[in-house]
Amino acid sequence: MKPATLWTARLLPRSLQFKLTLLVTVLLILLAGLIGFLLSDSIRNLLLQEIGKKALVLAESIARNPAIRDGLEARDAKTVQELVERIRRASDSEYIVVADLDAIRYSHPVTENIGRRFVGEDFQKVLEQGESYVSQAVGTLGPSMRGFAPMRGRGGDVIGFVAVGYLESGINARVRAQQRDILGYAVFVLLLGIAGAALIARTFKAAIFGLEPHEIASMFQERSAIISAIREGVVAVDGDGRVTLVNEAARRYLDQGPDEDLRGSHLSDLCPSPEMEQALAAGERLLDHELPFAGRTMIVNMVPLKGNGGPSGAVASFRPKDELDRVARELLHVQQYSELLRVQTHEYSNKLHTIAGLIQIGACQEALELVMAEASGTQELVKTLARAVPDPVVSGIILGKFSRARELRIDFSLNPESSFADLPAQIDRGHLMTVIGNLCDNAFEAVREAGEHGEVRVFLTDLGLDLIIEVEDSGRGVSPEVADMLFEKGVSTHGDKGRGMGLYLVRRAVEALGGNITFARGELGGALFTVSVPKRPARETGTRDGVHPVGNADGIEGRGTADDK
Repeated sequence: MKPATLWTARLLPRSLQFKLTLLVTVLLILLAGLIGFLLSDSIRNLLLQEIGKKALVLAESIARNPAIRDGLEARDAKTVQELVERIRRASDSEYIVVADLDAIRYSHPVTENIGRRFVGEDFQKVLEQGESYVSQAVGTLGPSMRGFAPMRGRGGDVIGFVAVGYLESGINARVRAQQRDILGYAVFVLLLGIAGAALIARTFKAAIFGLEPHEIASMFQERSAIISAIREGVVAVDGDGRVTLVNEAARRYLDQGPDEDLRGSHLSDLCPSPEMEQALAAGERLLDHELPFAGRTMIVNMVPLKGNGGPSGAVASFRPKDELDRVARELLHVQQYSELLRVQTHEYSNKLHTIAGLIQIGACQEALELVMAEASGTQELVKTLARAVPDPVVSGIILGKFSRARELRIDFSLNPESSFADLPAQIDRGHLMTVIGNLCDNAFEAVREAGEHGEVRVFLTDLGLDLIIEVEDSGRGVSPEVADMLFEKGVSTHGDKGRGMGLYLVRRAVEALGGNITFARGELGGALFTVSVPKRPARETGTRDGVHPVGNADGIEGRGTADDK
């Protein structure tokens, strides 16, 4: 930083409160000075007019005095001087002069000036035209304002004039006295203004939470960067529902251009949702509400802004539900992979410990039989998967569920007649993982609830136009109480918190694949879930109408525990 700039930064006050007080004070000083100057000038002019009128009235009054008129006609200066001086002492005038047509004085405050010619050339008009007027001129006593009035004889002819004068020194003294009064008032107003400016600055500083301008600018930049970085759509509205802020994500979700000015638009025009309008009007919160607008289902959170007089607006954030569902599915897949790794690690750790124990006690034949049994069971499944299910994602989830079943001591088998080789590339493998994984977990829970050594069978086929997935268990089947709403979110026959999500996710995945799911009682006595997924979209095959029912195939009766976790 340059030295001049550094010194300027040090000298200039940084406090907003001090800056506001100083600015208002300077403005008050300038305003008070300007008003004082204008008032002083106006008062001076008014005072001059008042003194001029006073001099003129007094001069006209003396000119009509018969005694003075007779003394002038008789040229009796002594009588005129006595009468005029008596009047001058009774008034506040500096001098009163009575002169004849030759401008010879018959009265004057200074006796030596009586009999001398009147000084100044501004008396010609009163003698020549016989008019009364006020003028400013320099006389014997100095610069003065004087009023002239003609003195007329008994016949009405002008026989002389009367001049009443006020010295400018006396007038200036009066003006200065008035200016001192004005200055006092100005100082009082200035002090009052400074106190008001300090109060206004303090109130303003408190209203902005004590922040300085550079802090406000920094916070505004940070807020803009944060709002732009948020991947959720953010819309802020005032108390009337008018938009005040829209971030880039909200513009994208609402199909609005980046340069389009949306401020001032009504919330109902951008997000036509009665629930949001009701929440805004009532000042209530909306948390994780699924609301349809902009052609998609959005997960909406809306928080009201409270003002002194009640609700002053709201901030709403939203994101398409399908994006959140995708994140949830990815998280579910990660959890499934983690569970599979945990199961396999635990299972093989036990097997290794068992084999090590058998070898230590010399039971080598039993250890060998255990290794062969383990290898044969797994290898048979691996061979079947390699032949029937070449897709690594599908075969991986089945192999993982096989390991999980062995840990739970459940007989898990893949029908050897399964065939899943004709798996189109456009079919989402993540959805297939959701369907197979949750149906298998559901079957495991059903078998464990039955309290006996259970069995789970899986059958996959790609014959025909559809992919068929069947998962059957030896549990108790599906309870009639939940049969009609088995695939709804949160429905579970276990009554435990956190259940009711597995079959709900299966239904969502089947719907995303354009297929359908049914359930019935299987040969093992438990539930048999059948999923049918078209290999090609309906518009390509022309054999489907896009409607994929989800429900009960044969109206199962009896008590069941098909888990919908």
